[in-house]
Amino acid sequence: MGLTEWAYSLSESLLSDPLPRRWAHSLGVAERARSLGSILGDDAELLEAAAVLHDIGYSPQIAVTGFHPLDGARFLRDQERADERVIRLVAHHSCALLEAEERGLRQELETEFELERPDLVDALLFCDMTTTPDGTHTTSTKRLDEIVQRYGPDTIVGRFIQRAAPEIHGAVERVEGRLAQAPVADQPM
Repeated sequence: MGLTEWAYSLSESLLSDPLPRRWAHSLGVAERARSLGSILGDDAELLEAAAVLHDIGYSPQIAVTGFHPLDGARFLRDQERADERVIRLVAHHSCALLEAEERGLRQELETEFELERPDLVDALLFCDMTTTPDGTHTTSTKRLDEIVQRYGPDTIVGRFIQRAAPEIHGAVERVEGRLAQAPVADQPM
């Protein structure tokens, strides 16, 4: 069983029954990750695995702190098949350090999990923040508006996402720029 096959199986086992909408989102994020193959090269499989696993920390089976990037990464760290780079991407996905700060968990996150390469962090952020809760494509502006509306502007998540907005939009722009410069695959005639 390859890395992505293992990741899909694990994510499905943790999310599909208790959190079907979160599972649909994770599948949509993984689909977006597959679409970045032209700019990721050898890291395409790694990103897809991280994408489908990025929200497993919401699973009632493994949620401990209530901060899903940390809970998910800690769970993955204990899995024999988990790739260290996937764990780091899950731990730090979508500006997690800023949310960790809001929750008083920044030092724990920084101490336990190193940051992954910035281009991969951007790529996962792009995939997450351009995918709706139901797994369809959206813009980062609409996604951030949806998150603030769902959680409320004065909640931990609402405050964090508003603080993170410039970095989120910047990452999306960087990834879109890389995609625009990527060579177009040969089209059959």
